[in-house]
Amino acid sequence: MYDFLFKCFIKNSDDIKNPAVRDQYGKITSIVGIVGNIFLFIIKFIVGTLSHSVSIIGDAVNNLSDAGSSVISLVSFKMSGKPPDKDHPFGHARIEYIASSIVGFIILLIGWELIKTSYEKILHPSAIEFNIVTPFVLVFSILVKLWLYNLNIRVGKRINSSVVQATAADSLADVTATSAVLASIIISPLIGFELDGYMGVAVAIFIMISAIKILRDMLDNLLGKMPSNELIKMIVTHIKKYPGVIGIHDLVVHDYGPNRSFASVHVEVDARVDVLESHDLIDNIERDIAAELGIPLTIHMDPIVLDDPFINEMYQLTEQVIKEIDASWSIHDFRIVKGVTHSNIIFDVTVSFDCAREESDITKEITYGIKNINADLYPVITVDRAFAEYSNINHLS
Repeated sequence: MYDFLFKCFIKNSDDIKNPAVRDQYGKITSIVGIVGNIFLFIIKFIVGTLSHSVSIIGDAVNNLSDAGSSVISLVSFKMSGKPPDKDHPFGHARIEYIASSIVGFIILLIGWELIKTSYEKILHPSAIEFNIVTPFVLVFSILVKLWLYNLNIRVGKRINSSVVQATAADSLADVTATSAVLASIIISPLIGFELDGYMGVAVAIFIMISAIKILRDMLDNLLGKMPSNELIKMIVTHIKKYPGVIGIHDLVVHDYGPNRSFASVHVEVDARVDVLESHDLIDNIERDIAAELGIPLTIHMDPIVLDDPFINEMYQLTEQVIKEIDASWSIHDFRIVKGVTHSNIIFDVTVSFDCAREESDITKEITYGIKNINADLYPVITVDRAFAEYSNINHLS
């Protein structure tokens, strides 16, 4: 049903990397959300007012806030779809993150106001005027919200939109909240105790939990979080398939909004190959990844010496020292500068951000291990933190 809706209203609906198509997805979900939530607000506000139920009125106001959130979503899609300009060379896609934060703050505010209203109802309870229409309205609301949740979760995943996925999470929270209100309407007359105020608090808590999750996710995006394993795997797998690529390291992915990523990486190549040939290889990789994955990629070329037996032996021994300390660590940019009295062994060691050890302790332990192998070697070590979790390729394998 959803795919039929998309194909009817969105031209080339499968071309989700097209900004215009993505914008249409956002507009459709936003407009459906606005219309659906305003309708639910009207019928629930009327029912809640007639029955003097604070929980139903609170649930209605929550629907109104959802309509406002959909308006924000609609505006954000329009603004985030603007092309890059001289003041914003990386585009405007991060506006979606800001819009999601606004949605989260609105939901949080609504939840707080509902808690205060419900607390007053707990202190001063009054009987709800039950009528047969009330449960039917609430059940209808639950079904509509489930439909909106499925719509938004499908679109949010399809176009990788944080603001649409936030709307989906809010719709699911609304289902729980409205179900709680429905339960209180049915149970209160049976037990002779008014649950309306208490259910109003429960609804508010569900609303606020949803808001906090949205805000937490958006804060992660704005601060800059580790790229997804799926994205890392796509980039690494794509680079590894090219003949001439010996190894990769220092992959960094910068997120400028949904479907708006930039990346940089170091690619190791054979030092014996003509530099122009290796440069042509790098150009091809950058161009192909931009075309196939939609990610502008900048590659730093690292020539690696492969035909020196001494360097190869020292690389293997150094890697053995590293793995004995921590099997998850890796080395790259390995080279040796030979001298008369000693030789400098120069390399970077990559450790995870979870590693709590001081860099000085790491270099000291590695130096001790290398000196035990060959006292004439002087290690020059740079400690890196991994900006992306992926398996480094052993350039000597």
